[in-house]
Amino acid sequence: MSPLRLLFLLCLAGAAMAAPGTGFALVRVWPGWKDAEDFTRLREYFGAAPDSGPRRVLRTSAGERAGFYFLVRTRGTAAPEAVLELMVLRPDGPEPVLHRFPAALRAGEEVVELGLTGEAWPGGKRAQPVAWRLRVLDAGGRELAAERSFLWVDPAP
Repeated sequence: MSPLRLLFLLCLAGAAMAAPGTGFALVRVWPGWKDAEDFTRLREYFGAAPDSGPRRVLRTSAGERAGFYFLVRTRGTAAPEAVLELMVLRPDGPEPVLHRFPAALRAGEEVVELGLTGEAWPGGKRAQPVAWRLRVLDAGGRELAAERSFLWVDPAP
């Protein structure tokens, strides 16, 4: 290999390593209904305050536990001022509904449950979203990662 070609390949490899990346990913998103009892911990039966355990649970109505949840597993660098932006096309209407959940995401792997509870999910236990999109945004509004259901289609610009 010629020295000039070798120098070119080394410069190209160095540029690829120095290219900025978010270093953040949505590993998996599991949507599904959860009853209020699914969140009851043993210690609550002995008078302790409600506790979500090792996972963080963010709800649209803090006082209500039953609802439609999106269990989100993230991996990557820390995002201390992240916002999880969830758009859901519910079965009761033609327009998507936007929900924003502020969350300081730690480096490594983390699990967060986003709950549509109370008025945010009027469909009840048997209802399923028609389509959904989840975006993780940094403090400046830049998209770090995104995931969507099969039926989600972004509108044309």
